[in-house]
Amino acid sequence: MPRTTLRLLALLAAATFAAPAPAQNGSRPTPPVARMVPKTDTLHGDVRVDNYFWLRDRANPEVIPYLEAENRYTEAVMEPTRQLQETLYQEILGRLKQTDARVPDRIGPYLYYSRTVEGQQYPIFARRRGSMQAPEEIILDQNQMAQGTRYFSLGAFTVSPDHRLLAFSIDTTGSERFTLMVKNLETGEILPERVDSLGFGATWAADNRTLFYTRTDEANRPDRVYRHTLGTSPSQDQRVFHEPDVLFRVGVYRTKDDAYLVLSSGSYTTSEAWVVPAGRPNDPFRVVVPRQKDLLYTVNHQDGRFVIRTNADGANNFKLVTAPEGDPSRAAWRDLVPHRDSVLLDGFDVFRDHLVLYERTNALRQIRVRDIRRNDEHVIAFEESVYTAAPGSNPEYNTASLRFGYQSMVTPPAVYDYDMATRRRELRKQDEVLGGYDPSQYATERTWARASDGTRVPISVVYKKPLALDGSRPMLLYAYGSYGSSTDPSFSSANLSLLNRGVIFAIAHIRGGQEMGRAWYDQGKMLNKRNTFTDFIASAEHLVRERYTSGERLAIRGGSAGGLLMGAVVNMRPDLFKVVVADVPFVDVINTMADASIPLTAGEWEQWGNPVNEDEYRYMLSYSPYDNVERKAYPTMLVTTGLNDPRVAYWEPAKWVARLRAMKTDDNPLLLRTNMGAGHGGSSGRYDALRETAFRYAFILHHLGIHQ
Repeated sequence: MPRTTLRLLALLAAATFAAPAPAQNGSRPTPPVARMVPKTDTLHGDVRVDNYFWLRDRANPEVIPYLEAENRYTEAVMEPTRQLQETLYQEILGRLKQTDARVPDRIGPYLYYSRTVEGQQYPIFARRRGSMQAPEEIILDQNQMAQGTRYFSLGAFTVSPDHRLLAFSIDTTGSERFTLMVKNLETGEILPERVDSLGFGATWAADNRTLFYTRTDEANRPDRVYRHTLGTSPSQDQRVFHEPDVLFRVGVYRTKDDAYLVLSSGSYTTSEAWVVPAGRPNDPFRVVVPRQKDLLYTVNHQDGRFVIRTNADGANNFKLVTAPEGDPSRAAWRDLVPHRDSVLLDGFDVFRDHLVLYERTNALRQIRVRDIRRNDEHVIAFEESVYTAAPGSNPEYNTASLRFGYQSMVTPPAVYDYDMATRRRELRKQDEVLGGYDPSQYATERTWARASDGTRVPISVVYKKPLALDGSRPMLLYAYGSYGSSTDPSFSSANLSLLNRGVIFAIAHIRGGQEMGRAWYDQGKMLNKRNTFTDFIASAEHLVRERYTSGERLAIRGGSAGGLLMGAVVNMRPDLFKVVVADVPFVDVINTMADASIPLTAGEWEQWGNPVNEDEYRYMLSYSPYDNVERKAYPTMLVTTGLNDPRVAYWEPAKWVARLRAMKTDDNPLLLRTNMGAGHGGSSGRYDALRETAFRYAFILHHLGIHQ
């Protein structure tokens, strides 16, 4: 098509989606209306008509103007909250120590850390040799690299074993396609060799000159591993592995003791690993255990043996086994930590003399330490009844010091160093909450809802005291519930702007995560996915019934797969919620899962299902938010997306909003906000991200009737 024709179409489209007319006499601005262009698909005898399929064609000259018109409409509707947005932003910003530094990590002779500077969007990475009193060496200043870009994100960030070189990769669009570079830390020079269009991550071999990285296919799936030798052209890099199975994704890492390189390939249900001595990167990798359907395992190395976390032999909650270096085959595996029905082995770490187990039980995390020389173990104790304890950065193998993080919904994040031999802990740092935060004014608790099938669902709650259970308090209820990703009860200084206005914040730990073990995840995916939605509805009903809040004062929020949750529950129970925020929501389930060219689709057939299979198609169709929009009343809704999002494409939320506008029978506000220069995670700069938070909170507070 000639450029002049494209320009004419773009001008016509811009005229079609003009700025919303300003409100007159208190009336609301008029929303844009997406044109209907019917597209018909037939699958398993069903004829489905998609009137907004055209929105996925970013080259269509009507698409960008439509998104911009939606943004103008959103700004017009939110104009009365402008002062509230600024107030919230200043509150949230005012609680942060803007010039700050992380606790340094000792790696060999250096202390590595990152720090922030007031007024600058991104952290600065630095190190000091020997002690923090030594001169600072700046490794990478992201603020300098981000100049002139709307978006900036790091992928790989790894220093060579001899501490002379830094391999790092950057993304300047939010598309998650990275450019890999190497910096000489002695001279400050960035080497001329660069590799474009990579996936996340890169790993050094022990020789300090060999670098492994992954490339992605057209669907952004990391499917190939390459080996690069410094000083050579990237065009000469050797491909050492290719994964043809679209369900699998590849990666490379070094074991904790730096003895081996591990090449891994895995799907959500099956994995496979190969190893090679880290000092001999040109040798061929050898397989640990050939892939077997539904066998998952991850490999580390300790004390001359492989330590492997696996679900083998029915260990649904996982167990640890050991295998000799010379024969890591499954026949040689020996149990080290047996499977337990009530405890999920969420992860593990190895040290020279200790083994650390990260576990989940009864919707709480715990840390178990085993002394492998003395063969005894203990669990680190914590005082609060609802909390989060998580692994910190532990790069050193030859140490008895374990770093972990601790926080709760009322306790700001703290970093501890724990002596695994003496069992003494040292507080290295606790995040400062500026402005006089007093945790005694707030309380956190755990309550349990009863799902429709009788399952008990944990809910974590935080509020400002005193709390009268009379149903008068507003509430924001959050959940995710997918991919086995658990949502832990954590501290948020931004949430204080809600709590201080009387809002209760709650997290529903619904099925699809792993808060209650691996079965919790299995019961919330594939042909059990509807449990995720009914658990959330049961949680909301429980909180209303127990008089924490009322339906007229209940806001809900979820993002990505949590946005799917928002879309499903507002179709199922729109009467239960007053306000909904759906961030980057995965809502067009059938169309997305039927198109393997879309990033993530093929690999996630083991999460949601493949529409080619009729039983899976019909089950997904029963809850797909886009396909189940009906002519009825919906709550007040804010939907967000990013134009460059590679995980949930912008057109999914855009189509969903267009269909809702055409179908819903109420006059409640429905807003679509597209970040035109970001991807799945929104703005990359910390100040820009805070403004996005203030915008969301202003929307929630305003529509809950809280204007002060």
